[in-house]
Amino acid sequence: MAAGPPPPLDRPMLPAFREEGFGDKFLRKTRENPLVPLGCLCTVGVLTYGLICFKRGNTRRSQLMMRARILAQGFTFAALLGGMAVTALKSRQ
Repeated sequence: MAAGPPPPLDRPMLPAFREEGFGDKFLRKTRENPLVPLGCLCTVGVLTYGLICFKRGNTRRSQLMMRARILAQGFTFAALLGGMAVTALKSRQ
């Protein structure tokens, strides 16, 4: 066996990571892809207005709002997929 210097007794200092809470993670994800929360808010708004119109008996406006809700959901889904694609491309580089 070759004699060499003994191993160091001190452990190397590792970087300290703090625990990320729900609020911090939500804000970080919103900054990374702001279109997803915007699409969710639009979907909820259109859905709420459509339900109010339905309750008041305005069926024509209610049907229109339900169709708009589908478009808003499609926008949200496209924004989600787009954000995932951008994140995947960034991680490859």
